[in-house]
Amino acid sequence: MIRVYVAGLYGHTNTGIIGNLNNMREGMRASLEVLLKGYAPFVPWFDYHFQLMLRDKENLTVEDYYNYSLAWLEVSDVLFVISNHDKSVGVNREIEKAKELGIPIVYSIKELEELECVS
Repeated sequence: MIRVYVAGLYGHTNTGIIGNLNNMREGMRASLEVLLKGYAPFVPWFDYHFQLMLRDKENLTVEDYYNYSLAWLEVSDVLFVISNHDKSVGVNREIEKAKELGIPIVYSIKELEELECVS
């Protein structure tokens, strides 16, 4: 199964909680569409589960999440970037890492399906 790292805006200080939730919904929906097409998506928007499960005195930093996500990107076959990526420092890091690793980058499901290495 082709591993697709789905990247997009998670949170942004200017959007508030409703904006962040909308970003999460958009990312999760895009990831579901990837799964429905028969690919194996990595879904960074599911990270909130880790944060909710932390106990007293346990802590994860933003950098911990970046490092965890980048470890998954390194073993992915494709980077699928959804809308609003230009506002995200994290997504820009993911794009640069994918370029460095020679991982194909797509910006739509159609492009994903058209990739020669995925066909």
